[in-house]
Amino acid sequence: QVQLVESGGGLVQAGDSLRLSCAASGRTFSSYAMGWFRQAPGKEREFVVGISRSGSSKYYADSVKDRFTISRDNAKNTVYLQMNSLKPEDTAVYYCAAGRSYYNKGEYQYWGQGTQVTVSS
Repeated sequence: QVQLVESGGGLVQAGDSLRLSCAASGRTFSSYAMGWFRQAPGKEREFVVGISRSGSSKYYADSVKDRFTISRDNAKNTVYLQMNSLKPEDTAVYYCAAGRSYYNKGEYQYWGQGTQVTVSS
């Protein structure tokens, strides 16, 4: 089992950048694929991006491709989400997740508590 804690959310303006971090507890971080999801008010949670155990493979949702970058540091038990060129439609609670498959959103088993990202126009 793994516990996840997100940080780095906040209020920014359109076009700004923000970096989210997700710190994982436990010594098995590198055995999990990691991902980021988001949920906007009144909408279902949606997959944003996933990264494989080694970090060599990544899968992005079309809506964030070329703007967001996921990375991980297995030595620090941390996964990051660099968000550039933010848009008001990126406003959501962002969740970190751990699971068996980085590209299959149904395979994520463990979730953080979420961090709010608000992008003003």
